[in-house]
Order: sequence, then C-alpha cells, then structure tokens
Amino acid sequence: MAIYTRTGDQGETSVIGGRVSKDDIRVEAYGAIDELNGFVGQARSMMDDEIFADVRQQLLEIQHELFDCGSDLAYVSLDEGKYKVTRNMAERLEQWIDRLQAENPPIERFILPGGSGLASVLHVCRTVCRRAERRTVTLGHSKEINGETVAYLNRLSDYFFALARTANTRLGVTDVEYIRGAKVFRD
Repeated sequence: MAIYTRTGDQGETSVIGGRVSKDDIRVEAYGAIDELNGFVGQARSMMDDEIFADVRQQLLEIQHELFDCGSDLAYVSLDEGKYKVTRNMAERLEQWIDRLQAENPPIERFILPGGSGLASVLHVCRTVCRRAERRTVTLGHSKEINGETVAYLNRLSDYFFALARTANTRLGVTDVEYIRGAKVFRD
C-alpha cells in the first residue's frame, strides 16, 4: 500500500464528511493535537521503565485520547453519538494530577520550563497543548465542536505541568523558580 495519495497536492485535505483547505482552522486544531502527540511520544520514550512505569502507561492512554480528540474535531457535520472524548476523561486527568502534585514540593513562584531533559520536553508538551486548546477554541467560535475536547485539553496542559515537576522530583532535579516574580502560590 502506498503511503502517498497525491490527493492533497493542491492544498486540500480530507476530513470526515468532506474536503477542506489544509490551512482550515479545523486542520490547524487537530494538527496541533497531532504535534502534541509527537512530543508526548518523545517524552514517553525518554522515561525510565522503573522510575516512570505509572506515568508511561498514563501517557500511552493520553496518546490514544489525543487521537480521539483529533477524530472528534475532524467531523464536518456533528454526530454526537460518535464523539469519543467525554467528561470522565478530564476528571480522570484531575485524579492523576492530584497524585502527581502530592509528590511535588510546594511551589511559591512561577517556574521556568526546564530542569531535567525530560521535564523540558514535558513543558513543551504543556505549551503545545495550550496552543492546541486555543486552536480548538477558535474552531468552536465558527463551527460546532465537542466541547469536552476543550475541557480535556485544558486539563491535559495542567497534567503536563504537574508531570514536568514530578519528573524533576523523581530525578532529583530542582525546579528553577522565576525569581523576578512575586510569590503567587500560597497554601
């Protein structure tokens, strides 16, 4: 089977129910999600099997769910019965975030992305996730979308923040605080 089809050579691509320009906001939204999925795969590949067994499995589940997000956004006309992203997916992320946060030291200031190489990639995941969320919100201004996708992406970026900090904690690397800012987090 050939990987190339030549059907996109004129700047259009197929979506579920039709064809659109490759720079259509729908394609931008699920393209950003696809980009995020690539970075999630990179982060997962950097994780030691023993130290990060729990989160490696979570990230694998997230990769599947990112495909679900892209699928939900690829519909030209809505069919709610076919949606894959549900509220319970965001709620499960909240549970994972709470477990990760329990491992992390208290935070008072904003932190700079970085620390360990793994945490750096997880911060890239966080920022690409925020972009995917923004593109999805923009799409929702002009087209009907599954709103659960926005909630999921919003929670997922929080997950990546917590996980980046946990990666540093588990690897014995201290987060670097943004020293020019005030103390903004308090218990």
